[in-house]
Amino acid sequence: MPLTTVFLGLGSNVDRHRHLCAGLDALAAFLVDLRCSPVFESEPVGIRSGPFYNLAVLAQTDLPLAELDRRLKAIEADNGRYAPDRKGLPLDIDVLLYDDLIGDFDGLQLPRAEILRNAFVLWPLALLAPAARHPAEGRSFAALWQTACIGQRLWPVSFVWRGVELTPAELRAAFPAP
Repeated sequence: MPLTTVFLGLGSNVDRHRHLCAGLDALAAFLVDLRCSPVFESEPVGIRSGPFYNLAVLAQTDLPLAELDRRLKAIEADNGRYAPDRKGLPLDIDVLLYDDLIGDFDGLQLPRAEILRNAFVLWPLALLAPAARHPAEGRSFAALWQTACIGQRLWPVSFVWRGVELTPAELRAAFPAP
């Protein structure tokens, strides 16, 4: 089966570093050419909780969309996402784009609306793949970020995965935490 380009969004507000690393490790086990955006800390949107860490991932997969989504749900479950006594959101992994698919696929709306609505999704995408185009908007992620009017506070944070710093020091210096 040919490889498909996928963009995923990851987030956590509970034991953030551990859960995001566990999610990235699990993704690296079955995705090809995995690339990560810088990591951002943001205030919660739509829920009352502590701050989140978020990042975007670009990779290739030979999995059909439904199987990819099933595997992502299993990774979330392995990290306590669906535990009855969970507090907060240990790990959230969303399919943002699956190639250039547009529409509803068994309840999975693509491209994911959060791309245009949430700074913690769009800014990482703009840094990870600035020239990549949103399939419905037809504009690059960089152009969408430059013209976005999203009133959310977020800032880049240091994050090391597998011995590699994902967030460049110059980005953290340019946009320091409040």
